[in-house]
Amino acid sequence: MTNTAPLAGLTILELGHSVAGPYAGLILAELGARVIKVENPETGDYARGWGPPFLDDDATAFHALNRGKESVTLDFSDPEQLGLLRRLIARADAVIQNLRPGLLGKFGIDVAEVRAEHPELIWCDIGAFGKSGPLAAKPGYDPLAQASSGIMSVTGEADRPPVRVGVSLVDMGSGMWTVIGLLAALVERQKTGQGAHVATSLFETGLAWMTIPLAAHAVSGEVRKPHGSGLAEIVPYQAFEAADGQVMIAAGNDRLFARLCEAIPGLAGLGADERFRQNRGRVMLRDELIPQIEAAIGRLRVAEVAALLDAAQVPNCPLLRVDQVWTHPQTEAVGILTPAGGHRWVGLPFSIDDHRPSSGGVAPRLGAQDQTIRQELQ
Repeated sequence: MTNTAPLAGLTILELGHSVAGPYAGLILAELGARVIKVENPETGDYARGWGPPFLDDDATAFHALNRGKESVTLDFSDPEQLGLLRRLIARADAVIQNLRPGLLGKFGIDVAEVRAEHPELIWCDIGAFGKSGPLAAKPGYDPLAQASSGIMSVTGEADRPPVRVGVSLVDMGSGMWTVIGLLAALVERQKTGQGAHVATSLFETGLAWMTIPLAAHAVSGEVRKPHGSGLAEIVPYQAFEAADGQVMIAAGNDRLFARLCEAIPGLAGLGADERFRQNRGRVMLRDELIPQIEAAIGRLRVAEVAALLDAAQVPNCPLLRVDQVWTHPQTEAVGILTPAGGHRWVGLPFSIDDHRPSSGGVAPRLGAQDQTIRQELQ
């Protein structure tokens, strides 16, 4: 069957492990590219061991990030296998790598030399702390980037220990930026025939997610504190405890705040208070305002809050656990759970002409395509 996906015909070489590089590769594979994943023959991608839970001897984390790819194992210390790597690079449209700093150089793979030999190649580096600077040589993982970019300082609750965002936000974000850069380079290559060197890092991605708090500091000198489920710039914009669970309320402007006060019994006085009419006043008087809203919400059940706020067109939703998200009718309705290999996985969060791109493939066993790819290179 002909591959009619958007990136059909492109070959991507993934020299990646863990999350950032593999997530970039996953996006490209779902969009139809052929993604060849190069792995260490002894251990493979570290994420294969990130469990339990496991599926067919590999961690579910690995399956989630590597669907639709091919796996070839190469020992870079073996000259013959290193030669195979060079030939794979020569045949690829793009290379994605997030190996530790200096590893490829140790085996004589120099980006400048590779690009000089193959000027049409798009080479994508995902580093830890960037190409230059005092931390450039340090290895890194998602929590290090969350800590060093300030994300952890604004996550959690005030006067309590810092908290890491519960998902690999920086790793996956770095994979996304890599894909964005790669696609931009592909568009430019169509015009000029020339490839490019795309580079990002976990640290830079963390700084990008901190755009608003860093801007606030640059303008006012303010050092943001964490606000739990809330937000520094908008009040009320947080989770509240109802009688039987938690509900997130996002009164993102003055009109919505007025509607909130009209809808919830006991809050009419807040809506009439001139001090709270504008968001700037509500932010400044957060500690006075929030307890009053908490008391009113606490007298109601989650379903009651939802019914009242839905009728008033105030954005709200319950806080859901992972199992509740998985079975929620809205999750089913948007069709993001993609079937592959007898299981369902979270697919790409967008559609093109009402079609969600998907390779339909499964994660490869370690070295599953060793023989096939070696024959191709003969």
